[in-house]
Amino acid sequence: MLDVLLNWYRRRFSDPNAVTLFWLLVGGFTVIYFYGDILAPVLAALVIAYLLEWFVQRLMHIGLGRKAASTLVVLLFIGLMLLVGFGILPIVFRQGMTLVKEVPTMLANATEYLKKLPQLYPELVDSSLVDSLSSVIQDRLLTNSGVLVSFSFASLMNLAVVLVYMVLVPLLIFFMLKDKDSLLVMTKRFLPYNRELVIRVWLEMNEQIANYIRGKVIHILVVSAVNYAVFALMGINYALLLGISVGVSVLIPYIGAVAVTIPVIVVALFQWGVSPEFAYLMLAYTIVQTLDANILTPLLFSEAMNLHPIAIILAVLIFGGFWGFWGVFFAIPLATLVKAVVNSWPGSSRTDVPIGTY
Repeated sequence: MLDVLLNWYRRRFSDPNAVTLFWLLVGGFTVIYFYGDILAPVLAALVIAYLLEWFVQRLMHIGLGRKAASTLVVLLFIGLMLLVGFGILPIVFRQGMTLVKEVPTMLANATEYLKKLPQLYPELVDSSLVDSLSSVIQDRLLTNSGVLVSFSFASLMNLAVVLVYMVLVPLLIFFMLKDKDSLLVMTKRFLPYNRELVIRVWLEMNEQIANYIRGKVIHILVVSAVNYAVFALMGINYALLLGISVGVSVLIPYIGAVAVTIPVIVVALFQWGVSPEFAYLMLAYTIVQTLDANILTPLLFSEAMNLHPIAIILAVLIFGGFWGFWGVFFAIPLATLVKAVVNSWPGSSRTDVPIGTY
């Protein structure tokens, strides 16, 4: 057994380039795991810089220098964020607070409806089961009221964090865009000499990460806009809040779409009950979700489609458990990174089906 392990180790780690890649990955994962909260502004700025680099390149192609192009792009980005912050977010916040206030009424109506079920369907519904469900709903209501109070105090503390982000992140984005070339040269100085495998994996992943970030932002915007248009046209309450929630849910593949459907159904049932309006809304919502899953998502993430759905779900669960929001956001690129490392690692069989492919 020991000989088998030693042979496996020699075959996999005999190349100094593989050892360098291994320790860089271990070091990077360790730093982000233990210091992810501290580095959150840097990570956020890095993601946005990846997104804005495309616009900087387009401006440079028409003759602007990198400094001028970076300045213009960052100023336009700040203006867009201010427009969103003062134009859209207050409406979403007000709708969210109104929805939270109506949750007790929704639960009370659900309780009353449950109590009527034994009378309507005596052979199918047991009254004791309804009583237990009603008590559970009431307990949840009391528990959630305390959670909402604590959440309001936590929001005041988070306001200071938001203010710090509003100052630090734009500055970091500007310097990352303006000094991109010098930052890359400086980073190379810290890499070991045996970095051929590191460079190979990096070149493969760099373009994929940039395309993924741009595609994910476009995905969120398109899904939010289309669902908001459908909800507003159908006349459902909290159309903007629900539309943006559906758009943000695409951050979590497969799981997010299922989770966000629940509040849509609850709000529609509370507003219309089981009626033709409810059926029309569900039909329109199903059509939008189907078009997103079968047309928009494959169009934006053709590379990610090479990953099996099980691999994507495992990546969301594992990396999300490690790093929270950022782990969920980068679950697909990280899964692709794992696949790229496995395929590039010395001793890997090129004829085998790569891990994560279908």
